[in-house]
Amino acid sequence: MQPSLSEVEYGQRRRVPKREAFLKQMDAVVPWVDWVALIEPHYYSNKRGRRAVPIETMLRMYLLQVWFHLSDEGVEDQINDSFAMRQFMRLDFGRQQVPDATTLLHFRHLLEKHQLGAAMFASLNAKLEADGLVMRGGSIVDATIIAAPSSTKNATGTRDPQMRQTKKGNQWYFGMKAHAGVDAGTGLVHSITVTAASVHDLDEVTHLVRADDQVVYADAGYQGVEKRSEIINDEHLAQVEWRVAARKSALKQMHPHEQAIESRKASVRAKIEHVFLIVKRDFGFAKTRYRGLAKNLHHLQVAMASANLLMTARATMIQARMNTAITTA
Repeated sequence: MQPSLSEVEYGQRRRVPKREAFLKQMDAVVPWVDWVALIEPHYYSNKRGRRAVPIETMLRMYLLQVWFHLSDEGVEDQINDSFAMRQFMRLDFGRQQVPDATTLLHFRHLLEKHQLGAAMFASLNAKLEADGLVMRGGSIVDATIIAAPSSTKNATGTRDPQMRQTKKGNQWYFGMKAHAGVDAGTGLVHSITVTAASVHDLDEVTHLVRADDQVVYADAGYQGVEKRSEIINDEHLAQVEWRVAARKSALKQMHPHEQAIESRKASVRAKIEHVFLIVKRDFGFAKTRYRGLAKNLHHLQVAMASANLLMTARATMIQARMNTAITTA
């Protein structure tokens, strides 16, 4: 297709905006064929009436919603306003328009109903492992609080009944917890669960460890994990080496050699913080958008899959730069 005059002019800019660079990077790594194939058996197949919007078009629109934490109406407006988003959507306004917010709402509900977020996350991880991008033998587990609106100024006049309060430090938080298991070698997420914020991190740890993990890293909140009955009574988990961080009060009294060991353990655990940083800062998922744990779990699964893609793309880019530097040296 011949580019329009506006596209030619747009391509003459001296600097590519961060949003456009991000979208081009993600467009190149998202497994479009695999994810479209997962959705296709559940998608609308209208033989009469208006033709359904192509699955990939709706998937692209939904991913924009996840990556930029937008409402259904918000993502429609942003695509109409942003040239970079329009390019990502592969829309030609001379022949087609942006799907409206109601169409996106129905598509999102379809994904949630058939738990396709979990399927997309699992499919991507299987592909990454087949490509040799996932290591085995060690995991990092942690949890992060995702706040929920505490206001009762809504249609029901109540707070979300599935969210709870928890205290961290001297501050109270209302919302849910996202629990994650991350590959210790690569930092890629392999397991996700969500609970109310009041649930202790230790209660979800058995769901975050892989069957072949021999070592698990965790922060001080997981102290005593090896003594829990579900760990002791599990043949595999009882054999795992739990490398749990020492509490700050104990760290100050340690020998310098022991402090150095704790520092090395912390450098490994930092990989999971990087994942949470992407999801909460880059993708804006620091606060729930939907009511109930199920919808937010679906959103988190797609966000975590996207985080894996982004980290893989960045690692590939860094490796390419290193190879170029070595070649030109």
